Amino acid sequence: MAGESIFPAQTAKQLSAKVQSGEYTAQQLTELVLSHIRATDKDINAYITVDEKGAQQQAEAIDQKIASGQPVGALAGIPIGVKDVLCTQGLRTTCASKILDNFIPPYDATIVANLRQADAVILGKLNMDEFAMGSSNENSHFGTVQNPHDLTRVAGGSSGGSAAAVASEEAFMALGSDTGGSIRQPASFCGTVGLKPTYGRVSRYGLIAYASSLDQAGPLTRNVEDAALLLSVIAGHDPSDSTSADVEVPNYTANLDQGVDGLTIGLPKEYFAEGLQDDVRQAVMNGVDVRKIHVQRIIGFFANFKCWSG
Repeated sequence: MAGESIFPAQTAKQLSAKVQSGEYTAQQLTELVLSHIRATDKDINAYITVDEKGAQQQAEAIDQKIASGQPVGALAGIPIGVKDVLCTQGLRTTCASKILDNFIPPYDATIVANLRQADAVILGKLNMDEFAMGSSNENSHFGTVQNPHDLTRVAGGSSGGSAAAVASEEAFMALGSDTGGSIRQPASFCGTVGLKPTYGRVSRYGLIAYASSLDQAGPLTRNVEDAALLLSVIAGHDPSDSTSADVEVPNYTANLDQGVDGLTIGLPKEYFAEGLQDDVRQAVMNGVDVRKIHVQRIIGFFANFKCWSG
């Protein structure tokens, strides 16, 4: 599925600035992505529901705000997909299950409302393992999500649709959810940036739970700066979520240019257990070498905690 990028080397901040300056309109950008979805998603199957009419209406409203000189949000005009485990008012939310095939929520999840407030354009709902239970995105009533880099391989799960949509540019960024790896693993499989926020950092109100004490919604993006920007939009205290942390949201983009010099990262030996394929092991170690990350043994943190050192 490789080809010329429809978003060449642009961050969300840069793209939104071009919408606000009039170089692009939100409607043009939205139609560009919708056209790309029509052309590619028949092979990838990243979307369960594409809300073309709703996305076009959102984009038109954003353009009208800009034209009238009204202030717009941090994601103005940015096309974004939402994992189909997050409630969207007036737009069906299925959790990739036949049971909820016709469920249309009467309210938005808090972080979906945050996206609307930031003037993002919500394109539709993204495929996933049913009720977020899986790690390959093969377990969906709506069919398997294919990896955009190789259609014979899985996209990972359960947020496979979110990762595949970003990797194939069927969305500029996406929301996923993570219980035990369901953002991070498909992000790795599809070559995108994925982040599971700290528990309580992002509201779970409107997130249909797999395991309430572990679930967190988070970003999947094309680069780290976009992940930081999207997290800054969705993070924050929510009175509707009793587990939401009442802690100030920092500027996640403030220190992105400072690099990682001096950072020490431990690689747990248990992550390299019997059964791990040699090429996967080598890919991890190549990543360590490329980034010049110094990995040292952590002593005394836990009695039985062992690390690779090198």
